[in-house]
Amino acid sequence: MKLTAIHHAAIICSDYAASKRFYAEVLGLKILAENFRAQRNSYKLDLQLPDGSQVELFSFPDAPPRPSYPEARGLRHLAFVTPSVEEAKAYLESQGVAVEDIRVDEYTGKRFTFFADPDDLPLELYEA
Repeated sequence: MKLTAIHHAAIICSDYAASKRFYAEVLGLKILAENFRAQRNSYKLDLQLPDGSQVELFSFPDAPPRPSYPEARGLRHLAFVTPSVEEAKAYLESQGVAVEDIRVDEYTGKRFTFFADPDDLPLELYEA
């Protein structure tokens, strides 16, 4: 078996309109497709980053909240690459998004920080 890349990460949101705005407008991901699945009363939004990787945004009625603190098993966070964590942090803060202080990865020496989407899903900015 040969794996070559991560194609997409899938996210379930509680407020589709707020999450669509956050990922498409605030984070600037390109909308590839948007579909409403009547049988599930659910939206599926395909978003793309410049490198071709994708985020799938789903809305499901009455989806349970994601346990986070203390951290639960499963996907810990989704990290986005940026050439400047400092500039990305300033931009997000100008959009009203709370962003943690910038830290330095003790193993790689790279700068990173965390913020959250409208459902408090932890997202990371990683400088590379």
